[in-house]
Parts: sequence; structure tokens; C-alpha cells
Amino acid sequence: MTPTTFTRLLLALTVSGAGACDYDIANPNSPAVIGENPSAPQVGAAANGILIATRQDLADWALDGAIWGREAFRIDPADPRYVQEMMQGPLDPGSRAFGGDHWLEPYSAIRSANDLLAVIGTASSLTPEQQSSTSGFARTLQGFNFIIILSSHTQDQIPIDVGRDASAPPAPFVSNAEAWNHVIALLDQGAAELVGDAFPFTLPPGFTGFNTPATFLRFNRALRARVAVYRGDHAGALTFLSQSFIDPAAPMDLGVNMDFGTGAGDITNPLAVSSQTSENFGHPTLETQAQLQPGGALDQRFLNKLVKRPPRSGGTTNTTPNQQFSSDLGWIRYPNPNSPIPLIRNEELILLRAEANISLGNLVDAVTDLNLVRQTSGGLAPYSGLVDQPSLINELLYNKRYSLMYEGGHSWIDYRRYGLTANLQAIDRVGPPPDVIFTTLPIPASETQPRS
Repeated sequence: MTPTTFTRLLLALTVSGAGACDYDIANPNSPAVIGENPSAPQVGAAANGILIATRQDLADWALDGAIWGREAFRIDPADPRYVQEMMQGPLDPGSRAFGGDHWLEPYSAIRSANDLLAVIGTASSLTPEQQSSTSGFARTLQGFNFIIILSSHTQDQIPIDVGRDASAPPAPFVSNAEAWNHVIALLDQGAAELVGDAFPFTLPPGFTGFNTPATFLRFNRALRARVAVYRGDHAGALTFLSQSFIDPAAPMDLGVNMDFGTGAGDITNPLAVSSQTSENFGHPTLETQAQLQPGGALDQRFLNKLVKRPPRSGGTTNTTPNQQFSSDLGWIRYPNPNSPIPLIRNEELILLRAEANISLGNLVDAVTDLNLVRQTSGGLAPYSGLVDQPSLINELLYNKRYSLMYEGGHSWIDYRRYGLTANLQAIDRVGPPPDVIFTTLPIPASETQPRS
């Protein structure tokens, strides 16, 4: 079997002829690949194209990751695959919308960045510092998109050499470990390139506070800290966190976000749907497992993101109880079409620091960060359980679940990393076939079929 080459597809999302990254573009589906010696407006358009391509998968990744991590259901009578394929399997690698998902879109963004990287050094209208900072921006976004691919394809080999010419042989697949090393190299090289006072383009509002090379570097280091924790480099994670925008005194929502909108050429947030009538539901365990505030109310993070709604049952039409599930929880996490989706924010960084300190045995420091999040975001009393690594890991996972729910597959990633998906207590149908929590998506069939 010879893998086909996704990398030979030219991105249909990059734009030319626009200057600022404002998502307001005339024709995002018929772009021209950026050429040699691009002008400043063309560089800005290419940077805009990377963001547009990155945005394509974010809402879908948040929903799918929430289903696999048992934060959400999508009970859609028009498409039973959400409750059959995604919760029982098998995952179909031939379906780009389900088992074969979270591949094409992030690779499109990566390829878009490669197109810009290939010519940015020839942009005579830019200063050397502007060329360098543009490269740092592009590599950072490549790293972000590779994180999505690797987080959804944890046991598979993937291609990383995706900058090849369309006439070249397909990119070889490399091991998961080698691919993560590539992400690390991208982020570190991008960090070194983020120099100068300003980018030669404007970033959208979701990057407010992170829209210069120096402040964007703090976003880059935040992603690097996330990767370090995922790879078990906990001492390194503390270093990268110290270089990021982590700030216990700042709002928990401080961070980098992807914008959505209703303007011409823009798209609305697909997760901004009715909490009472849509097909998207919260998983009932989010309510039953929520800890209580001192006054008896549920964890404030639950109350801020979910509300009661008319219940709906899902699964097979069989009326046998163990073949059905239901929910009466609706999402208010994204209340309007302009609601942004976080890429990474302060609350996650504080929890990543707690995780690193737990693993390093710095348990008192970890409890300090856990309590900050518990009290500030959850309205909960300080942690009063055992101060040992197993107990604090469980407390960490609880807080990451409630702090980051519906933002990008965090429960699925985190409980899976610790081999604790059974703790989600969310096998809703005992079968046959039973519900399962998958550990990885398959490589899309288009990548593994022989070429003609």
C-alpha cells in the first residue's frame, strides 16, 4: 500500500490581494498561491489565509472532541452517525466528516503556511525583521495545526514533509514521536524568528494583546508548554510557561481566540446554536459529577456553560433501556454567532503548571494553582483531599474537564493520556454493540489507498 499525497493538494483557502487579517475577503474558495517577491498586501493576505484555514476545523474539533471525551452528545435524527459511528464504531476512515476527520483542514492550514514560508525571504518590500516575524507567525500556526492532527491520531504515523511540489512523490509517514519532535522544532524555530516591533499585517481581534512579534511569542511559548506537558517534559513545561502569558492575577479568559462573525466574507460560530432546540447536548455526567459550591450550587463552570432544556433520547430506535441515552442539558458556552473559540488561554496555562508540578512532586505549588482555578472559576472551596500524586491527578483532570469543556477535546486528550478514560463513567449503552471511548482516529482512506 502506498499512501496517496494529501500534500499535493493546493490549498483552496489562501487569498491574494487583501492586506489585513480581518476575514473579510471576496473569494476565499478560488485563491492564487502566493508567488515570488510578494508585496506587503499579498503577505498580509497569505497570513489571513493561514488563519482562515486554521479556523475551518476549530468548531468541528471542539464538538467531536467533546463527543469522544463524553462532554457532549449530538442527537441528530438526520445523521445517526453521531451516536453510532462516533460512539460505537467502527470509525470509517473513508468519511471526512467522521472517522476520517481532523486531517484535511489542519493540513490545508499547514500547506498554506508552507506556501508563504517558501517565498517570504524574497519579499523585497519587507524588512529582514518583517520577513522573520512573518516566518515565526507561520510556523507557530503550523505547530498549532499539527497539535490537532496528533491529538486526534495518537497511535498512527502521519506525514510531516508537506511542503513538497505537486509533482514530487508522496511525503513519507513518520512515527508519532518523530512528528511531535517536528512540532517542537516548528515552535522553537518560530519563537526564534519572532523579532522586530510589528508584523507587516494586522491580526484580528481574537489576537488582541498578542498582535506584535514580542507578544505573539508568548502565545508560541504557551503552545510549547502544552506540547511539553503532553510529551512528559514537565521541567521544560515550567520553563516555557514562565515565557508565556500565564498570569494568576489576570482574567482566566486572557488568551488567544479565533474570531467568528456575521460580516461579508465571514462565517458564524457553528457551535452558537439554540440551547433549547439544537441537536447539541451536554453529557449528563457533567451535571452528576460536578462538585458543589459552599452554598450548594453546582460548580460555576457548569452553570456558566450548560442549562436545562427539553430532554431528547438518542441511539437505536430499540426501546431497550441499555440501547438508549438521553440528555436534558443544552450548551450556552458560545452564546452568539460572534462568540470566539479559544486557541489557548490563561486558565489552561495555570492548570498545565499544576500538572507539571504534580508530576515533579511539587505538590504544594500544584495545590495553589488548583485552588486558584477552583475558587476563581468554579466558586468552589479550596481543595481538601489527599495531597499525593494520584489524588491530585484526579483533581487536576476534574478541573481541566470543567474549565476547558467544549473548547477542543481536552477531556478526551487528558483522560486518555493518563489511561483513565474509564473515570469518565460514560459508557452509555452496553450494547450490542457497546459504546466505546476511542483512543485514536484512523488515517483517512484517501491517504492509505494505492495511487492510480
